[in-house]
Amino acid sequence: MKRTWVLNVIGAIIGAGAGWLYWNSVGCASGTCAITSSPVNSTLYGAVMGVLLVGAVRPGPSKATSGK
Repeated sequence: MKRTWVLNVIGAIIGAGAGWLYWNSVGCASGTCAITSSPVNSTLYGAVMGVLLVGAVRPGPSKATSGK
């Protein structure tokens, strides 16, 4: 259980960093883009995407075989 929590936090931190980098390098010049017009929106979106990505690629619990 603790490992899942740690992986989610790591995914959120990496995603937040990627979101901020995207805002910093690409951004939105006109200010009409909902996600990339603000560094806060872009960072939060990146954090959510990081958690979702970690959850998608994280292996599930192993199934114990009974050997029958």
